[in-house]
Order: sequence, then structure tokens, then C-alpha cells
Amino acid sequence: MLGSATCHTECLAQPLTRALRALGALVGTHPWPFLLLPLVLSGSLGSGFVFLHSRQNHELESQFTPLGGPAKADRRFIQEHFPTNDAERFSAPRLTTLGTFAILLAVAVNATVLTPVAFAELLALDQAVKGLHTTDRTFAQLCARNYGRCSSPNPLLSAVQGNPGRVKDLMPNLNWPLGFGGHVFLAPFLGGVVLDPEGNILAAKALRLLYYLQEDDPLQREASELWLKSFMEHIPDVLGSLNLSSIQVAYFTSLSRQEEFEKNIEAVIPLFSATYILTILFSIIACARLDCVRTKVWVAVFGVFSSGLSVLSSFGLLLFCGVPYVITVSGAPFLILGIGIDDMFILVSCWEQTKVKDSVKDRMADTYAEAALSVTLTTLTDILAFYIGIETPFQSVRSFCIYTGTAFVFCYVYNLTFLGAILALNGRREESNRHWLTFMKVETEPQASRGCAHNRCCVGGSFDESTGAEIEHPMNGFFRKHYGPFLMHPCIKALVVILYLLYLASSIYGCIFINQGIDVRNLANDNSYVIQYYDWEEKYFSEYGPRVMVVVTQSIEYWNSSVSEDLENCMASLENSTYVDIELSEAWFRIYETTIFEFEPDKNFYIGNLPDLFNITPESQWDIKFSATEISASRFYIQTINVTTAVDESNVLSELRCLAKNCKIPVIVYHPAFIYFDQYHAIIHNAILNVVVAAAAMLIISLLLVPNPLCSLWFTFAIASVIVGVTGFMTYWDINLDSISMIDLIICTGYSVDFSAHISYAFISSKESKMNDKAVEALYRVGYPIFQGALSTAMGVVVLSASFTYIFRTFSKIMFLVILFGAVHGLIFIPVFLTLFGCPGLQKIRAPAVEKSSEKLYPVNVVTPQLPTLEENPS
Repeated sequence: MLGSATCHTECLAQPLTRALRALGALVGTHPWPFLLLPLVLSGSLGSGFVFLHSRQNHELESQFTPLGGPAKADRRFIQEHFPTNDAERFSAPRLTTLGTFAILLAVAVNATVLTPVAFAELLALDQAVKGLHTTDRTFAQLCARNYGRCSSPNPLLSAVQGNPGRVKDLMPNLNWPLGFGGHVFLAPFLGGVVLDPEGNILAAKALRLLYYLQEDDPLQREASELWLKSFMEHIPDVLGSLNLSSIQVAYFTSLSRQEEFEKNIEAVIPLFSATYILTILFSIIACARLDCVRTKVWVAVFGVFSSGLSVLSSFGLLLFCGVPYVITVSGAPFLILGIGIDDMFILVSCWEQTKVKDSVKDRMADTYAEAALSVTLTTLTDILAFYIGIETPFQSVRSFCIYTGTAFVFCYVYNLTFLGAILALNGRREESNRHWLTFMKVETEPQASRGCAHNRCCVGGSFDESTGAEIEHPMNGFFRKHYGPFLMHPCIKALVVILYLLYLASSIYGCIFINQGIDVRNLANDNSYVIQYYDWEEKYFSEYGPRVMVVVTQSIEYWNSSVSEDLENCMASLENSTYVDIELSEAWFRIYETTIFEFEPDKNFYIGNLPDLFNITPESQWDIKFSATEISASRFYIQTINVTTAVDESNVLSELRCLAKNCKIPVIVYHPAFIYFDQYHAIIHNAILNVVVAAAAMLIISLLLVPNPLCSLWFTFAIASVIVGVTGFMTYWDINLDSISMIDLIICTGYSVDFSAHISYAFISSKESKMNDKAVEALYRVGYPIFQGALSTAMGVVVLSASFTYIFRTFSKIMFLVILFGAVHGLIFIPVFLTLFGCPGLQKIRAPAVEKSSEKLYPVNVVTPQLPTLEENPS
């Protein structure tokens, strides 16, 4: 148990308290300028919304992949050294992007799709797709070409040559996965394959038709995208008109993911309207009183309106400044609306505990002084958490953090000006004893001659004459008389400690097994047509993963035996990876060395005879960049297998890059999917870095504002404890650690300290001598505002749980965990731990007021009613 000695570290607390006391007095004296100026400012800055359309950036790669990721640098190198030409020599494995394409995935109704009936329907479907066109372009004009012909959507479809009966002739000698004499890799085209003992295909449950379009030329790419939009518009009707009986078909295009992602914004707009209405209703209920004079209905309404003004001002300002508006920002208003009114509850609570007979000026001064440190501390921590998050390499997180952090700045300013002015005007109404709705003066005492309804609705202005403050709210009485003493009982304390240990253990266990990465299927609406495609692709085409390029990035002496040996060893090490099928590699230098020469050549012979290699394997010429004097770069291919989960994606990328780095030859590994796989390496590192930096910065801020270093450490403890809890329980709720949940963890960093800061500061501000009594008084002072704040924030985001979109559902789930664990820490864990490990009390942290100093009380409250003394000795 710590002694009663104090160690004050604050250097800003007293000046800040004095400044806010002066501001409160000024707002109380002249409320109208503080009410009108925020309205004018919001109207001016809100005009920035005219730039909303031009500032929107919903491109998936830029939002959900790390800026400056290694795969992006590798892609630039390959595009520079191995340019593509999809109008003449298209090759899907050699694409540096995912390509421009449409896919039809057909699944057999019965056992196999390799039947004449199924192929008849596939041929009809193929002709229908090729017959689609835009106003001025046909598929034949836009298709990716190789040797003058459109790239085949499926080699089996080409092999039957329009006769579905020929599929039976192909079957007896169709090997897997290399068919047609080992020249065609069939895995991208057939799925759910059943083999005979010799490795020949007996049946296949699914078949894919891939229609690649030209994208290298900008004009052709634009025309191709128009054709794809026409495809997505008409393909449902095409499928319906064909009356397919032996196959079921799902479709997907290179534009589908992006377009379905953009629809998420439209889906969330109605939810925001519902949230705004619910928050207003809750605020009114929370601030309403049975007394027709003392009720704070208008303060509640304009408190919500103040949060709306902060969104309007901050978003408008940032749109003016050209900050990108991404989809994740659409979730920010829900958070701002919920958290923004928390300060309102604190201000209202402090106002209700001031002297009713004091002037509005003095009551506002006392209110601001009492709320100064806790409100400023929690706001600063929220703002700091978001601005630190701007340093993350994910654009979706950056934009969310800068928009939300700036909104909290405006929210703080508007609560002290606009909302303060509303509170002052409401105080003038109370001072003149006017009805909250009619604004007419009412009697202070019931009239016997009047009816019960009149006395209930038209009589008000009562207060507690023993304290001079407003009558105690029943919930405050509950925390003082029932909940506080119950929580301080020794048996309950022991139970709380046990519960916390169980919470911590389960949270740490969950953290160990949390999954990483965002599943691209989660970027679409639950009802989207792409979900069926994703399901079938995962079910039937997950055995083989990306076909990875192995690129030699520098000029080496391929003709030198030692260099050739190093190159072979490098390839062998990559092929020995657990994620690589050694039988499916493709390396031009192996073919060259076994077919062109049988002795060690010199440079001139090696380079001079490369055209002979191109006669044998024409595609090899697209894999070698050479001149008469050197081979400046070249590439080979390895085939990955069993890359089915986010963990596999992370592991295959790490393993292949590690193996490539250990090669004596300078090589890189690349596939377009690696652009997205890079998120796995950036997420954990940046999430931990953001949390640690934010926690350290918040500790420094609390040391400057809070007059006790141990109390500041409790703030930091609360941050760490809540973050561990939220992260761990994400595992139990099947939520991955990705760029979406990283946003929520940044929110958690700032928000987790709010409730604990209020209760801790109220604890050290108490003048009670016993630890248990300090905790009871702290719960009495801020227990109900904490409960109100938690409930209001929950209502601000709970509506998102009804969304059909993963992004907003995840936001809702994690915010629920943040609110729940934050409130449990503030109302249960921290009060108990403070009595066990304690923070010494605080006698006074601010200078006496100029007027009526004998009546000015200490934070957090203005009035200190006598509390029942607990008999238990201080812990």
C-alpha cells in the first residue's frame, strides 16, 4: 500500500484550469457570439463538400496495400524490363497486373462438367459472351491476342473445335495438371478434378472460361472496361435466356471487386440517418428531468448537433485541402457522433452540481473548471491517437485518421463554444424559472388549486436546499448508495481481481492465434454476385496457387559454369519450398542447356544462339532481355500449391523472398497477388508501432496534465489492457487483423483511456481520507457520465452491425469490444485496483476563484455531499 505522500508532476493543469474557468465565465456572459461563430464557420467550411466527388479515391490497391510495398517496386522493375504487348503476344502468366478480364465459372449439376451435354451448353455460353459488344467495339476487336488470334478462354473448349461430342475423345489421355502432351497447365481451367491411377482425368466438377481483354494501350483499356461493364449488365439475362440445365454459372470481372466495393458507401448512408436519430433520442432521455425547468432537453439536442457541426467543418476543411476521401472515412461520423457527446454528459453533470443560486457566469466558470482536465485529457488522447495513425503505410488508415482526428479538434472547440453557449442560454432560462418548451415562467411550488397534471407539467425549478445544487439524479444516487459500496466489499474485490486475471489470460491466448490480412471477398456486399464466384473458386480451384516469376535483376554470365551452377542452386532452393511443386517449374536456361549445346559455351555463342531457343519455345523470347554483349535480365517460373488461407499467403511470400535473398544470384520473386500479400508484413509491425508510440505520447500528456505520476501510469495500463483485450477477443469473433481492424485499434488506443481517465482523476481529486471512500465518491461523480458515454457511443456504431458490408460490421464489432472493455475498466477494474495499489490524493490543483472562493470546490465536482463512511480500513 502506498503512503499518503504526493508527487505532483503537472505543469499545465493549473494554467489550463484557470484558462477554461475564464472561458466559461466569458461564454456565460456573452453566449451569442460563441453560438453564432461556429455556425458561420461550419457553413463556410462545409462548402468544401462540393469537392467530395473529385476527392474520392476508392481504388482497392491504393487503399488496402502498403504504400511503398516491396512488390510494387518489383512490379516497376519487371514492367520496365519486360514490357507486355497484349495486342500481339499475350501470355497470362507473364502479366504484371491481374489483367483486364471476364470469368465464367461453370459447376456441373451432376458429377462432371466433362460431358457432351455440358460442353454443348458451354459452347453456347461462349458464343453468347463473344457476341456481347459496346456501342462501337466487339469482343473480337478488344480481346487479348497471341499470334493474331484471341486468347482461348479454355484450352478444352478450343480442343473440341465446336463439337461437344469430341470431349469424350480427349478424356482417355488427358493428364493432370499438364495436359495435351505436357504443354498446357490445366489447373487454372479445371477444378474438382478426379484422376485415375495413371494420373489421367476422369471427371471435373468445375470449369473456368477466362476472357482476357487488351489493357496495354490506354484507349483500348478504356474500351475494354466499357465492354466489361456491358458484360456485367447483360450476363444475367444471357444466363437466363440459355436455360442451362447441366451447369450452374457464376461470373466475375476485373472490375467487379472495385465496383462492389464502391457500393458499400451507398449502403451506409441510410444507417447514418438512423444513427443520428437514435443518438438524439438517447441524449434527450439521458438529459431529461421530471422538472420542467431543470430538464436539459435542448442541451441534448444541440449537443448532438454540435457533433454534426464538427463533422461538417472538419470534412469540409480537409476536402478543401485536397485530402483523399476513402471509404473507411464513411465510418468516422458514427464514431464522432457517439464520442462527441461524451463531453456533453460531463459538462451537464458538472453544471448540475454547481450552485443553483449562483449567476450563470459563475456556474459556467465552475462547470468549465471542473470539466477542464478530464475533458481536455481524453480529447487530447483521442486526437493524438489518430494523428499518430497518419504515419501508417495504408492509405485507408491514413485518411480515416486525419479526418477523424481533425473532427475531434473541432468537436472539442465546438463543445466549449457552441455547446457552452447553449448551456449558458439554457442556464438563463433556468435562472428565470421558465418552462423548457414554452419558455414561459412557471411556479416553483405546486398549487393545491391546480390539478395534478398542471403541477407535474407546469411547476418546476426545485433544487436541493442542503447543497444548493440541483436534485441528485437517481443514477448518481445508485452509484453512491448501492453500486460503490457493493464494489468495495472485500469479497467482491477478490472476485474482480480473479475476473481480471481470467480476462487477461483469455485475451493473451486470443492474441497468439489472431489471423492476419483482409480477404478480398470481404470487400463486397454480402448479397453480391461475386460471393458465389469466390465460394466456388475456393472450393474447386484452391489446390494450385499463384504462378510466381523468378526474375534475375542484373547482368550475369549465364555461360559461366560456376554462375550457371549458382543459378541452378537458386532455382532448386526455391523449388524445395513446401509451397512449390518442383515438377511444374519453367526455366528457359534449362531448356537451352539441354537442347542447344552440350559443352560450356562462351559468351558470343551463348547469346548468339538464343534465337534457336526461341524457335523451340517461342515464349522464351519474352523472358530474356539481352543485347549483343549481355543478358541484362531474365525470368523463370515456379508453381505454388496449397495457398488457401491468409496464413499460407503470408508464409509463401516470406519463404520465397527469404530463399531469393539467400541466393548468390540477384533475384526477386513476383506475382501480381504479392501486391496484396505485402499487407501481412506491414500490419502487425505498424499496429504495434502505432499503439506503443501513442501510449508513450499519452503517458507524457497525462504527466503534464494530471497531478500524480501513478495516476498517469494507470492511464497507460488501461490503454494496454483494453488493447490486449480487444485484439484477443477479435480472434473469438473471427475478425482478422487487417487495415480495417487496424483503424479500430488506433481508435482503441485513444478511446480506451477515456473512461479510466475520468474515474482515476475523480479518485485522486477526492478529499476522502480512505481509499474505499475515494473510489465510492469517484463512482458517484463520474460513474453515470461514463455509463452515458459508453451507451451513447455504442448507439453511434451499433447501427452498423445491420450493414451487409464486412468493413462496417467489423467496425461495429470492434467498437463494441472497445466500449465494453473500456467501460468495464472504468467502472469495475480501475476503481478496485486504485484501492489496492492506489494513487495518493490531491488536495488542490488550481488557484482559488476570484469570486466566492469559499464556495468553489475541487475537481471533479462542485458540491461534495456527505458520503456514508465505510468501516473497512483503507486497503
